[in-house]
Amino acid sequence: MQKTANTEITDSIELQTGSDEPVSDESHVLGVYALSQDSRTGLGGTKKRYAQETLWFVRRINDDDYCVQPLNANSIPSGPVTTLTKGEFLRSYQPRPGYYEKRCLPFLESLKKKIATADKHLDAGELDAAEKDFVKALLLDEKHPKANVELGKISLEKGDGKKLASAMRRILGIDALFQEQERHLFNTFAISLRKGKRFAEAIALYEQALSRNADDEHLHFNMARALAESGDIPAAQGHLRQALALRPDFAEARRFLAHLDGLASEAGDGAAQDTGAA
Repeated sequence: MQKTANTEITDSIELQTGSDEPVSDESHVLGVYALSQDSRTGLGGTKKRYAQETLWFVRRINDDDYCVQPLNANSIPSGPVTTLTKGEFLRSYQPRPGYYEKRCLPFLESLKKKIATADKHLDAGELDAAEKDFVKALLLDEKHPKANVELGKISLEKGDGKKLASAMRRILGIDALFQEQERHLFNTFAISLRKGKRFAEAIALYEQALSRNADDEHLHFNMARALAESGDIPAAQGHLRQALALRPDFAEARRFLAHLDGLASEAGDGAAQDTGAA
């Protein structure tokens, strides 16, 4: 029988891959800008060239850095945020005066109210009502990080495997969740999945995060916890060694690795005795 890790040594430690709260946003909203790109259709004599325009929500971070985020069909900023230099931004983007105030803000206010109402239901333990409001939020922004993560948590708590699988598919496709601004959300969900013994789902989240940031020692540590509790001690040891390679003074990872090394040694001794080896 394969041994799983005794987690007493690390149960008091849950290393965050980001802060507990979203990063403070002190940037300046510039509004909505258009990006025009040349596109071509057809072949040979039927080839045509036309300009394709997309709309972007823009914030100025400082004098040299600008953040752009695409608008969805409801004129809500949604999806990954890209940082551009001032020169890159000024060369390619053209302002759309009044668009943000007239088109974006009404939908953003509606979305904000739905999330706030859902949070109130969550605080009151009203899972069904919270679920309905988070679903309404997704009708406005299907890639909303918080709404998707909270729906995943609700599905986990209610034991609804089908809805949890749907939430996982959405979450794994939201690039913004794995960026610095939102990483605290996916990490708390992954922790909930691990504690709920949904190890495959927790590991899938950490794999997705590591594919984008393989140099985060905390991600490797948290992946190791999920792997160890799932019974895959060798893989957990590998991630802890990677964490220590990235940060040699990572005391928690060193203690956890020593613990797993001890388990692996005991398992090896037991196997030798079972086969009659000396």
